[in-house]
Amino acid sequence: MTRWFAALLALMLPAGCSADPVTAQPTLDGKPPIVIAHRGASGERPEHTIASYRLAIEQGADFIEPDLVLTRDGVLVARHENEISETTDVADRPEFADRKATKTIDGHAVTGWFTEDFTLAELKTLRAKERLPQLRGTAFDGQFAVPTFEEILTLLAEVNRGRTTPVGVYPETKHPSYFAAIGLPHEAPLLALLDRFGYRGRTAPVFIQSFEVGNLMDLRENSDLPLIQLVDASGGPADRPDMSYAAMTSPAGLKMIAAYADGIGPNKAMVIPRGALGRLGEPTSLVRDAHEAGLKVHPWTFRRENYFLPLGDKGSVNPAAPGDLGGEIDAYLATGIDGLFSDNVREAVAAVGATARR
Repeated sequence: MTRWFAALLALMLPAGCSADPVTAQPTLDGKPPIVIAHRGASGERPEHTIASYRLAIEQGADFIEPDLVLTRDGVLVARHENEISETTDVADRPEFADRKATKTIDGHAVTGWFTEDFTLAELKTLRAKERLPQLRGTAFDGQFAVPTFEEILTLLAEVNRGRTTPVGVYPETKHPSYFAAIGLPHEAPLLALLDRFGYRGRTAPVFIQSFEVGNLMDLRENSDLPLIQLVDASGGPADRPDMSYAAMTSPAGLKMIAAYADGIGPNKAMVIPRGALGRLGEPTSLVRDAHEAGLKVHPWTFRRENYFLPLGDKGSVNPAAPGDLGGEIDAYLATGIDGLFSDNVREAVAAVGATARR
């Protein structure tokens, strides 16, 4: 082993002795943080498939998270984006070659195949594939169909039968102003399905989330279900070009959000930024400020591969190998977050449980 490589490895591996444990700040309601299965157990199965959601439930998720887009015939389906070449085999289907298009989505030109150009019946002929094959392999490619939101709620109804505490659902409306502009708004079909499956009132096991503002305000006017304003470390809402996420997460901005939403879903770097060499820095005041405004905080996204982990929690120089996800999560739990999004439900549940037992 060369000297420079040994030095690099020493930097990337966790320190041999740990610091004294930090006293965790309380959550907004004093209850344990929730674990939100980000696109299901997407670290182990192709994201947004029934298999991924079912595995997440088996591993102890409190909520499963489907990103929702619409088909040409107005059906809500679960895909991370309306452009589906990264997560399905559509590019290999000659019968759909003529559907390839370039569109402007949230101000950006995107080329590919889009759910709104397919009927549900056509979309059901496609098969899901792994979005991060370099890190997670392709063993499950081609095995699973694209699920509808109705199928996801049916799964939850099945697994929640007889449970004292139900597994909840945490849907995200993807590009809602874009879909509304082409005559396929999210709000009516979303609320209708949730109502049909019994999700009603402030205590229903559901959070509806969006990076945009207008559709959350519309949902608040028509529903009392819990809502989450997503925010990122840069940029701003696609439907509010005069606003920035930075301004929205100032104390004054958080009070504005509290007028229509129940919490925020921030990029985790907004809670604890990374400093020199990718190590975790000091927490910001975001969790405290949000709690003072009466808002829950559910940061995203926690993943076990070394590629995504901060320097002190990497297990090796192999980017695809698992590191110490629990160590990273512990640092965030200490800030008082009310929940977290993770691709790796088993590890996240273990980390939250270990903190609750201290």
